[in-house]
Formats: sequence, C-alpha cells, structure tokens
Amino acid sequence: MAAYQAAGHDNAMFDWHPGGGSADADLLPDLDLLTARSRDLTRNNGLMAGGIQTLRDNIVGAVLRLSSTPDYRLLGWTREKAREWGNTTEAHFRSWAETTECDAGRSLNLLGLTLQALSGSMVNGDGLGLPLWLPRPGSSWATRIMMVESDRLATPPIKAAMPNIRGGIEFDQYGAPTFYNVRRTHPGDALGAWAAGADEWERIPAFTAWGRRRVLHLHDKERTGQSRGKPIVAAVMREFHMAGKYSSNELEASVANSLVAAFLESNLDAESASELFGEDPRSAWGESVKQARNLRRMQGAAIIPLPVGAKVSSFTPGRPNAAFEAFMLAVLRHIAAGLNLPYELLLKDFSKTNYSSARAALLEAWRYFHGRRRWLMDYWLRPIYELWLEEAINTGLVEAPDFYAKRYAYSRCRFIFGGRGWVDPVKEANAAQIRMAAGISTLEQECAEQGWDYEEVMDQLALEKRMRASRGIPEPGVVQIAAPAEPAEEEATAGATE
Repeated sequence: MAAYQAAGHDNAMFDWHPGGGSADADLLPDLDLLTARSRDLTRNNGLMAGGIQTLRDNIVGAVLRLSSTPDYRLLGWTREKAREWGNTTEAHFRSWAETTECDAGRSLNLLGLTLQALSGSMVNGDGLGLPLWLPRPGSSWATRIMMVESDRLATPPIKAAMPNIRGGIEFDQYGAPTFYNVRRTHPGDALGAWAAGADEWERIPAFTAWGRRRVLHLHDKERTGQSRGKPIVAAVMREFHMAGKYSSNELEASVANSLVAAFLESNLDAESASELFGEDPRSAWGESVKQARNLRRMQGAAIIPLPVGAKVSSFTPGRPNAAFEAFMLAVLRHIAAGLNLPYELLLKDFSKTNYSSARAALLEAWRYFHGRRRWLMDYWLRPIYELWLEEAINTGLVEAPDFYAKRYAYSRCRFIFGGRGWVDPVKEANAAQIRMAAGISTLEQECAEQGWDYEEVMDQLALEKRMRASRGIPEPGVVQIAAPAEPAEEEATAGATE
C-alpha cells in the first residue's frame, strides 16, 4: 500500500507527533509569549532590529503618495475627467495625509502611522488602528486614526467562554468580525493613573450602520479561521535567541582570554624550595614575586625580572573560535530565509558575492517586497483612503454623485512607495528606455518604481522647457547611454571575493 514516508514511525519519526489544532488553537495560547519575545529581540538583538528596519525601508521607505485612479468606465466618465478628478482629490488628500491632521495623537503623518502599523504587524503580529471622528478647532478634517498596540485587543474574562470570540474579536456565523474588544489601557502599563482602567474594555463595532469602518486590523491571515497574526520572526525565534547567546558568550570568552598574557610557574620541588626559602617558603616566594613588578605590564623591549625558581609560560587562548564564523554563517542564512530576506540584505554584507548573484538576491527580495506593498495597500491604506474620501465628499470638497452606490469606483487607487534605487544606474536606465520603447512598460510604471509621480515629472519637465526657452538656453541633446562592457563572470567573482 502506498504511503507517505513522512508519516512513518521509524527512529527518525517515532517521537514526532505534533497536534492538529485549528489556526487559533495553535496560535492564540502562545501569542502573548511570542509577542513578548519578539519585542525583546527587537530591543536587544542588533540583527533583529536591523532586519525590521530593512523591511520597513524596502516595503514603505521614505515616500508614501496617493495615486487616485477612479474606475471611469463604471462611473461613465472619460479618461480625462477621471484624471482631473483624481488630481484634485490627491491635492486635498495631501493636506490630510502629509500633516498630523490624520493622527488622533497629533504626532505622526500617514507615512508615520503606516510605518507604525507595519512594524506592529511584523513585531507583534497585528497592526491596529481605530478611525475616530474628532473635529478640532482650526482643523479642516475630523477623520483621524488612533494607533492601538495589539496587547489591548483581548477577550474580556467574562466573555472567555463564549464560542464566537477569539483573541478579543467577535465573529458572526460566516467568520466575519462584528465587534472588537479593546482594553482602555495597556495591560503592561502600571504607571499611576494609566493603571486605573486596566480591567475596562470597550466593545467597538467593526462597521457603522451605513458601512463606515470602525477598526483597521492589519495582520497576515495564513490559515482560514485565523483571528490574529503572529510575529514575523516566530519560525526562527529560537535560532535568533541562541545565535545571540552564542555570539555574546564568544565575545565574553575572547575578552576574558585577552586579559591573560602569561602564567608564572615554579619549577622547584618541595625539598629545593625548603632549602632555598627556609622554613616559610610560601611567604618567601610571595615576597620574591612582589619584587618582579614588571610582570604586570607587558611592554615593548621590556626586561622581565623573574622570581627565584620561576619561569614564564605563554598563554595560548582558544579564542576566537576557528569554527565560529562558519557556524554563525549557516545559522544566519537560516534566519534570513525565515525573515524572507536574502542573507546579503539582512547582514548588509555584499563582500562575498558577485554582481550577478547580488542582482538575483535583490530580485528575489523585491518579489517579497512587492507582495507586502500590495498587502499593505489592500488592508491598510485603501480602507484609510475610503474613510477620508467619505468625509471629503460629505463636506463638499470632492464631488462624487451616488458615492455609496459606487464606492469602489470612486475609491479605486494605488499608492507610490519609496523607490527601489539602482544597483547599476547606466544599465537600469538603458533597460527602462528599452522597455518603454518596446511598449512593455510606461513612464508611469518606471517613475513609480523610483517613488515618483509621473505627472509631476512631466509637469516639471514642461516647466523647465519653458524656463529654458524664456532665457534663451538651448534644449539638452539626447544622451546616448552606453553600458560599459560587463566583466567575465570569473573576473567579477574574483574581484568580489578578494
């Protein structure tokens, strides 16, 4: 009979019997401990902190711009009308998103809130935001986002036995969230007045009666029925912790060994020592050692006086461990794979790779980054844009007839993030020019890859052309970009490894 070898009971498998629990049964009992350990690694492990920052820099970066693309076919518009409507909407959106108007705490803009949500989802497993309606004097907008740490999303003890609540979220019979139970204060905050509401919860509906979101919950839903997310480092947390301890122990051992220069040994037997030092050889030996004070300071060209009957034995430490680098390299490659990052990018170390390998590694990384960008747009940024757009339409700043019936058509958009940058500007500029000439790419796509808005680029080019003409400055000639000859693979590899 055919069978899977992995389900066998040989010596390699006989004691491996993992449970077959549901998504929540496998995750929720361990989530608090996983989150606490993930935060501790982020605080105290430089590699983990650097890895999270690398993910933030490449998924979002320093740019976050709305590109409104209403579905003009569903709206019965022309392309030109849709483009003009989108440009007007983007201008109003910038007045909200690029200021602290969007933050209930008046400290971050939308870029800052998005980075915080992304960090929360990676480190804690969940990024949580509460859209609030907070009109303020002198403020043009009332829609604001209040960030909430995921620890506050929890099941109240009196509801612990209810079958439809998991991890603080209440679900209907189809698995759709209906209410979120949020603590009024953080359970770990015991500072003065903040601890007063530690056991108080607020039950927040997922949507209002007319469909406006009340909760933004950013998390990776890997299995059906999964209520909460898990830290990105969960699968390699043990390796991270043990590698950190091993590295620290090696460093401490090396420091301790560096403090010892040599050993002072006596080569006298008991009878010889008695004849040489008299009735109290221990005290006499100690006095002789005190006279050899230069032994405490090993200096260049030093003459070392030795006590009578003594010799200096050199100290050969076992540190640094010769196998340390190879072992750590293997562990760090495993950790990098668990974080969906190339080893070179996680360690910021391209010294042992050639050009082709580096490009391949970055290409694989960008597949992951693009996926995360789409995830961030779909489950965080577009819902936020919808919330803002509803207010802008209701206040009359943006015209959108029949908005609630055509919500998707009006709120269709994408976001521009930080640019990829160029490993080889000449080759990549040539490639962009070839793609556009062949009709497989557009200026919009090429600009978006570098974090630019193509319309702003074209407007700036037109402005510069008019300014040159008014000043009698000739137009710059067409530059023929020629890529330098690529070295042979062997030469590139040798140069990278020297």
